[in-house]
Amino acid sequence: MLAANVETIRQRVARACGSVGRSPDEITIVAVAKTFPADHVREATRAGVHDIGENYVQELLRKREVLAAEDIRWHFVGHLQSNKARHIVPWVTAIHAVDSVDLAREIDRRAALVGRLVDVFIEVNTTGESSKFGISARDTPGFLRALEKFEHLRLSGLMTIGPFLPDPEGSRPMFRALRILRDELAGTGQHNVDLRHLSMGMTGDFEVAIQEGATIIRIGTAIFGPRVKRP
Repeated sequence: MLAANVETIRQRVARACGSVGRSPDEITIVAVAKTFPADHVREATRAGVHDIGENYVQELLRKREVLAAEDIRWHFVGHLQSNKARHIVPWVTAIHAVDSVDLAREIDRRAALVGRLVDVFIEVNTTGESSKFGISARDTPGFLRALEKFEHLRLSGLMTIGPFLPDPEGSRPMFRALRILRDELAGTGQHNVDLRHLSMGMTGDFEVAIQEGATIIRIGTAIFGPRVKRP
């Protein structure tokens, strides 16, 4: 069943890309395994999905230990507390939701200790909802400049979460705004700015996100099924 779900997602990605003249090779599918057991993650990797996202540090650490033999690129996609950064900075592929200088400073400090350059994405709150984390679009340029002093961060992209509406078209203005913001910031010349990626789009709206320029989509329910209670 999970392999069939992955194939369905790939077909939908291909159609979304075809509708705007993009290649599916431009899109990375991150399977978000929050609350699902390690054997589900293993099944996803056997289906060809090797980018796995987790929201909670302790859950990520447990699964990484169990799945040490698997070919997995781990992405942290939740809200990361500064005091937990030390657990994942030495090896995680990317941290998707950086929204404070304090968190960036701690990631940079921990990365320096192990001699790594860590890929991070700035989380932008494109909906204006107080229930969501992230920097406002207006404050993002200043936030980017505030991170210039960190030598062990590579600002590889922007990330956002859509508004959770029944119609995925409701997410289009937010995704478009993030792409425009990324394009404006990409030419700053700041030494640690790359911004090649737009991490946006989930199960309910990823096709719209692709049409608006997403390079990374974060898919949970459409791959693993409905969420189960967190252990």
